[in-house]
Amino acid sequence: MTRVVVTGMGAVTPIGNDVATFTQNAYQGKIGIGKITKFDAAETGITVAGEVKNFDPNELVGKKQAKRMDLFSQYAVHTAIQAMTQAGINEQNTASEDLGVIYGSGIGGLTTIQNQIIKMHDKGPQRVSPMFVPTAIANMAAGNIAIKFHAQNICTAIVTACATGTNSIGEAYRQIKEKRAQVMICGGSEASVNEIGIAGFAALNALSKKTDPSEASLPFDKKRSGFVLGEGAGTLVLESLEHAQKRGATILGEIVGYGSNCDAYHITAPDPTGKPQGRAMQLAIEEAGIKPVEVGYINAHGTGTTANDAGESLAIQQVFGENSNVKVSSSKSMTGHLLGAAGAIEAILTLDALQKQVLPPNVGLTEQDEKCNINVITQATAADGIEYALSNSFGFGGHNAVLVFKRWSE
Repeated sequence: MTRVVVTGMGAVTPIGNDVATFTQNAYQGKIGIGKITKFDAAETGITVAGEVKNFDPNELVGKKQAKRMDLFSQYAVHTAIQAMTQAGINEQNTASEDLGVIYGSGIGGLTTIQNQIIKMHDKGPQRVSPMFVPTAIANMAAGNIAIKFHAQNICTAIVTACATGTNSIGEAYRQIKEKRAQVMICGGSEASVNEIGIAGFAALNALSKKTDPSEASLPFDKKRSGFVLGEGAGTLVLESLEHAQKRGATILGEIVGYGSNCDAYHITAPDPTGKPQGRAMQLAIEEAGIKPVEVGYINAHGTGTTANDAGESLAIQQVFGENSNVKVSSSKSMTGHLLGAAGAIEAILTLDALQKQVLPPNVGLTEQDEKCNINVITQATAADGIEYALSNSFGFGGHNAVLVFKRWSE
């Protein structure tokens, strides 16, 4: 059986534009949520978002290339360069035919779509940019990454709403496990903090209307009132263990299980019984060949909506027992919800937590909802020898995706 390891990671998030800064700030409980600055949000009724700060696409993507990309693609390519640099993958040690890309976005080039529709409305269809389609379509993060690294194995884009990043990593894992590729670049990107993004989710009554950033994203808290929209990207480089060892790569962790299914229940609401979500966790654990008791930490989907947190808590209880000691936290309490990128940055944090043996906190929790009867940690916590961890993602449309990570050991 082919083992699949992680050799590179890259991140752009509301609490840091590289993996080291992102993870350090997460362990310190830093909140990256703040007043919306990208546009005047007054009429939306929403005040705060998890914006990326001080991002310079010219730094890694390049000025010329960046002009031909929507922001979501810029984030994706930027983090892919970070991850590939760390991994040390190049044309000398990896054939193009062995290198693939599975990379998604929940929405794609929403800022481009918004701006070009306004231009068409105000100035007519002849003024629409010829780059509209190639920058707006959701597969262009994957396409631009493949072009950058001359990846000629599979190149595809997954769109499963908030499960996108996790599904992309899981499907990339399967490509290597089933010996269809040696190296995969995978993850998710999102850049939807704009007028139509905020207005659209606000119209669903999904977003928190809190004005205080410290009270806006409160996963599992009795006072939770919706999620906070975030933006950014996360990229992982996966390799077969044999390929990584042959070239002397530094291994950051291992993926050992992946479960994915569907609620088939509602277009936006999760199944309130938690059974499909629990089944996705069980599938991942079974593929890993371990028992639930061996899992020491869960990076929860934990959006801060009433329905999601209650359903996910029930799912955790069904798999691990009502009085389980498995520790749980949602990093969305710090970053907000990055939609299609959420699972990718959360996978990075989960891997880093196993590597460093410290678990990130669920910030802002002061009164845990009795309907969320799980072991939520509110401070950075020593991992105490934890070997296995889950990362959960559940998306609109009933998409469920779960990854099992293992602390690296020979």
